[in-house]
Amino acid sequence: MSKHNNYTESSIKSLDWNEHIRTRPGMYIGKLGDGSSPDDGIYVLLKEVIDNSIDEFVMGHGKRIQINVSNGKVVIRDYGRGIPLGKLLDCVTKINTGAKYDSKVFKKSVGLNGVGIKAVNALSEKFIAEAIRDGEVKKIICNRGSVIEDCSIEKTTNRNGTKITFHPDNDIFKNYNFLSDFVENKIWNYAYLNSGLTIELNSKKYFSENGLLDLLDKKTENINLRYPIIHLKDDDIEIAVSHTNNYNEEYYSFVNGQLTTQGGTHLSAFKEAFVRAVREFFKKDFDVADIRASMIAALSIRVEEPVFESQTKTKLGSLEISPNGKTIKTFTNDFMKSKLDNFFHKNPEVADQLLARIIQSEKERKEMQGIKKLASKRSKTAKLHNKKLRDCKIHLNNNKHDIDKRLKSTIFITEGDSAGGSITKIRDVSSQAVFSLRGKPLNTYGLTKKVIYENEEFNLLFNALNIDQGIENLRYNQIVIATDADVDGMHIRLLLLTFFLNFYPDIVKSGHLYILETPLFRVRNKKQTYYCYSTDERDQALSKLGGKPEITRFKGLGEISPNEFKDLINEDMKLEPVILKDDISTDKLLSYYMGKNTQDRQDFIINNLVSDG
Repeated sequence: MSKHNNYTESSIKSLDWNEHIRTRPGMYIGKLGDGSSPDDGIYVLLKEVIDNSIDEFVMGHGKRIQINVSNGKVVIRDYGRGIPLGKLLDCVTKINTGAKYDSKVFKKSVGLNGVGIKAVNALSEKFIAEAIRDGEVKKIICNRGSVIEDCSIEKTTNRNGTKITFHPDNDIFKNYNFLSDFVENKIWNYAYLNSGLTIELNSKKYFSENGLLDLLDKKTENINLRYPIIHLKDDDIEIAVSHTNNYNEEYYSFVNGQLTTQGGTHLSAFKEAFVRAVREFFKKDFDVADIRASMIAALSIRVEEPVFESQTKTKLGSLEISPNGKTIKTFTNDFMKSKLDNFFHKNPEVADQLLARIIQSEKERKEMQGIKKLASKRSKTAKLHNKKLRDCKIHLNNNKHDIDKRLKSTIFITEGDSAGGSITKIRDVSSQAVFSLRGKPLNTYGLTKKVIYENEEFNLLFNALNIDQGIENLRYNQIVIATDADVDGMHIRLLLLTFFLNFYPDIVKSGHLYILETPLFRVRNKKQTYYCYSTDERDQALSKLGGKPEITRFKGLGEISPNEFKDLINEDMKLEPVILKDDISTDKLLSYYMGKNTQDRQDFIINNLVSDG
């Protein structure tokens, strides 16, 4: 028998709890990442700690949470009851330990598996837990899950609560960085979902008095709404909804305070209930698409012991509002039928404005039907999957319903077949797809969606992404614009950004769009090679190598050989997230950069000219 086939006692290995988490972190926190994506692991660690403090507030203990994020270190202090001192060690080092198993104590929290804080501990190079309770304090200091110091209980005059300090492990989260925009967005969500709670992030206060009404109000402050936001609230459910003049639906859904970016049974129930309530009020069988077109809504629901379809809890799978209660569908439908009907009767002017938007959507949809049929025929004729799109195995194997696998998928939008060919040869075929553009795409600013459907390039692109009906069925978690680092490449990048911001802004707002940073220079000698992304990096490489190294200025991705791309297209590749802040008007932004030439823009270009040396 071959020694490679031996199966003996020595083949069986047991791992300590922290070793298992560190060996298989994806099982506990999803993907790792470096902080450039809002669902990267370091933000999951942050969430797991904050969730515990939020649960205390929900149970009526502590109205303030203090958070400090600086230089990769996180400190979170709440003023709840404080973890029972005698159980602090177990709570931070023993898997499947926690109060959340007792639904009477934590009836409707997000985490019910007793793992969250332990995962933070195991994946941190330094972790400190302090519990303050009734004039006494207990502290535990750990390193990568191993206890370094179990301090004795001491007297204190500090207020009750829990303080957690952690520094994510750089060996696992390589070169990580907390992006302030992502952190701030998470904190705002916590504030909106917990009216009356004050959260301090790096000394800045976040507070919401009106819950989801405040959330939607901020998300739409630079968008023209067709009618004032409808805000409805009851025990365990809250909604805020309006319609815009945009083309797509946009939703912000939450379960027990957890942002569910992939929706789930609660969001499906809300959409269905809204349509039914509108039809019954107007006594007309409107098409679903006409009612929901351009709808923007926020939904929060609380359920007992929620079941999620992925470890990162981005999609709710629960069917019931409580173990022995109504289904989520029935619960949501009853709420919408009663509350929305009452609202429309009390606010007939809002009902009339909604009706006008539905009728307009119906007219636009019928006008688009013929164009869509022609566009669909064209995309099939063009043999999309053979020519423009080199898909990844995740989708070729028809795993489109596997959320965890989809979260690992990436599509590169490249400039021409040359660059696309290079990336195609060295990509990870299991999770990375490539879509090749042909020349410069159309400037879509100020155009209608009709023109987009008639444009072959964009028609093929949104078919490849599967976003015709919005981003709910987006096929790739990361959309990466990979263009040349020259004037033409920058122009194509702007044109693509204009397309997404104009017609699919929710792709940007949901953190799916990225720019691939590609090197401007290669500096090398016989022993070492440096890829440099700026003239400063080039000069630093020259000083390190000394002598007379070879310097290559890359004018386009097509000049980078497939072998070299291996160092640029991997899990450590440089991706710059496209972030659209809530206080930025998309219309004003696009008008300034992509509208007709103005003196202001000419002045901006002249004042910001930079030489690449």
